[in-house]
Amino acid sequence: MENKDDKLKDVISHAKEYGYIFPSSEIYDGLAATYDYGQLGSELKNNIKQYWWKAMVQMHENIVGIDSAIFMHPTVWKASGHVDAFNDPLIDNKDSKKRYRADVLIEEHIEKIRQKIEKEVTKGKKRFGDDFDEAQFRETNPNVLRNVSKIKEIEDRMRKGLDDGDLESIYQLIVDLEISCPISGSKNWTEVRQFNLMFSTELGSVAGDAATIYLRPETAQGIFVNFLNVQKSGRMKVPFGIAQIGKAFRNEIVARQFIFRMREFEQMEMQFFVRPGEELKWYEYWKEVRVKWHQALGLGESNYRFHDHIKLAHYANAACDIEFDFPMGFKELEGIHSRTDFDLKQHEQHAGKKLQYFDPEMNQNYVPYVIETSLGLDRMFLAVFSSSLQQEKLEDGSERSVLKLPAALAPYKVAVMPLTKKDGLPEKAREIIDGLKLDFQCQYDEKDSIGKRYRRQDAIGTPFSVTVDHQTLEDNTVTIRDRDTMEQDRIPIAELPGRLGDRVEMKALLKQL
Repeated sequence: MENKDDKLKDVISHAKEYGYIFPSSEIYDGLAATYDYGQLGSELKNNIKQYWWKAMVQMHENIVGIDSAIFMHPTVWKASGHVDAFNDPLIDNKDSKKRYRADVLIEEHIEKIRQKIEKEVTKGKKRFGDDFDEAQFRETNPNVLRNVSKIKEIEDRMRKGLDDGDLESIYQLIVDLEISCPISGSKNWTEVRQFNLMFSTELGSVAGDAATIYLRPETAQGIFVNFLNVQKSGRMKVPFGIAQIGKAFRNEIVARQFIFRMREFEQMEMQFFVRPGEELKWYEYWKEVRVKWHQALGLGESNYRFHDHIKLAHYANAACDIEFDFPMGFKELEGIHSRTDFDLKQHEQHAGKKLQYFDPEMNQNYVPYVIETSLGLDRMFLAVFSSSLQQEKLEDGSERSVLKLPAALAPYKVAVMPLTKKDGLPEKAREIIDGLKLDFQCQYDEKDSIGKRYRRQDAIGTPFSVTVDHQTLEDNTVTIRDRDTMEQDRIPIAELPGRLGDRVEMKALLKQL
């Protein structure tokens, strides 16, 4: 069984070799935690965006999309709390000179204790076989109970320290738990300090007169400041949502794990405006809807889990993450938050303008409450790519690297290959592509043996390959090969669009929602 580190290395090298992701500015030895999406990566990324946008906007008549500017008035970030409170608690190891988020170190320690619990449960299953009552075992086994209470104690201490802004107690917790640096192995820590994550720059040509402005650290505020513009111009009735896909920027100190945590990243966010008092009903609704969206991709239901937040943001009354089993273990993929009326009220206060909705049914004005769904596009890309990359042993003893991407997301839907480069086969193949390319992204491939070409298409994730041979010239039939099963079928050229469409169009995903 491949270990997690090796899996991530495989993902990174495969992504580079096949044109998915390159280190940014690589000819200058790169820039830490920034990456460029290559010719296939940008296709996959666009397909993920399209799946999200269609599911969110096209499939919901009460949700519309916007595209707000990256630069915003600096008071926006004062109002949102980012100027004063957008900090991470950081701690340095004096021996490795590496900096870590203190809360992440503690959470990773908790995860190790959780693994011990799961090991006990697995041992119990082996020992008792079919008679095993897992629920009862978890409630009575002394080792499990001891570890559960350990986790609770650590979580309570961490929550209190973070809530109180008591960094000394967070430092003490790291010392008490004897957490060591993953690199140096030493426990030689500095105190915990706060660090603001916003990138700032200056507006205007003269530095002295310039106002400090920020690169947005999230896309949500662009939605909040346009709440009334959208509501009035679109004649929107509560409940309604505003969706947006866009870049955000955070000066992450601990930017690592490939594209999982970067300083420049893309978010797909939707803010859903509801009546006060109905927010928790809608919170549950969006949890269900979003998990369904993920599971429709077929990446494996066991790869997802919900994680309720230990420390709620000051504006939230409920929050959870959909976590995914990445090559680095379970980590946050999407956040779902009940943000109350915090954001709109803050902007009302700082802008001195009313941001209220008149509800004709209730005959009253109110500031709506907000449910947020926030998905990192780059993390989504990593989830799809890493879970699709598989090494398979074939019957003849050989191996193949296959990228089993959900067909609707794959960069190329079909590769068309002439068996040889002569006898009019390339011309026939081009003719077939001309008939398909209005509907599908196609690739023409004539280099190397047919077997090597199949392997190459498997490695880049193309769901179908079509081979044009001499029989094609006689009866207009081709061989279509399925990437996942490697099965081959002989079908008439006229049937290709139907055969492909059933499997590779976005509709196939949207119908499951």
